[in-house]
Amino acid sequence: MQWRQFVMDLEALDPATVEDLFSRLGACSVTLSDAGDDPVLEPGPGETPLWSNTRITGLFSDETDMDAFRRALATGLGLEQIPKHHVEELADREWEREWLKDFGAMQFGSRLWICPTGENVAADDAVIVHLDPGLAFGTGTHPTTAMCLEWLDGVELEGKTLLDYGCGSGVLAIAALKLGCRSATGMDIDPQAVTATGQNAADNGIADNLSITDSPEGIEGQFDVVVANILAGPLVQFADSITSLLARGGMLALSGVLCEQADEVMQAYRPWIEFDEPEFREQDGQTWSRLTGWKR
Repeated sequence: MQWRQFVMDLEALDPATVEDLFSRLGACSVTLSDAGDDPVLEPGPGETPLWSNTRITGLFSDETDMDAFRRALATGLGLEQIPKHHVEELADREWEREWLKDFGAMQFGSRLWICPTGENVAADDAVIVHLDPGLAFGTGTHPTTAMCLEWLDGVELEGKTLLDYGCGSGVLAIAALKLGCRSATGMDIDPQAVTATGQNAADNGIADNLSITDSPEGIEGQFDVVVANILAGPLVQFADSITSLLARGGMLALSGVLCEQADEVMQAYRPWIEFDEPEFREQDGQTWSRLTGWKR
């Protein structure tokens, strides 16, 4: 089957409005991308950035009347003339995988790997989490996620219980289960994160050992390990409740914290937590920290 790809620079148009209009006018898929030279990797926790110059691409069947689509698009946007655009004729490909071509296997620590679906690594001792980039935060490319994954790979998790507070994609909880945790709980107030975590757990064959909740009130019991990769503000605000979920002698890892925020966050937890030396990592002009310790 042949396809037609309609590519248009958004200029000042609202991305969500145009994306919805593309879908309503018959696009089989819609993709937003960089129209300039302003790369966005994995966003920081709580961020959903777009490029300053964004391009939208819609994939249509070869039977689509593109002149009629142009007219309907202009009418729907209330414009006499739509922004700069072009149409490409495309041969059939596995489009749902095409956008993953630049996302490959990544190693964290000595054993842990994050791999796209269908990809594996040859190392005999490899512990593999299969995960594709999606709407929810957390594939390992951001330093806060990477540092948490490396920490999980380096601590003893066999038979332990873990809470992933602000689970995003669920990558930390899933990795912990693959590394030996007996059970895990993921909590996130974002419905997309809850959906993504459930799907990723099923894809990795560990759904029976992972509980997911969309509210802190839904978390039950205490845990041997608590990981919270969120933001400094919520970490400080909820320090009391987060530490109450950690069993005595349990291990804590906090991230999503810029280096200049580390002291404030540690101070909020010091009544309960004995901290290790902070770990710092720089990326794209920002230095992030990982704060680990144990509950007295």
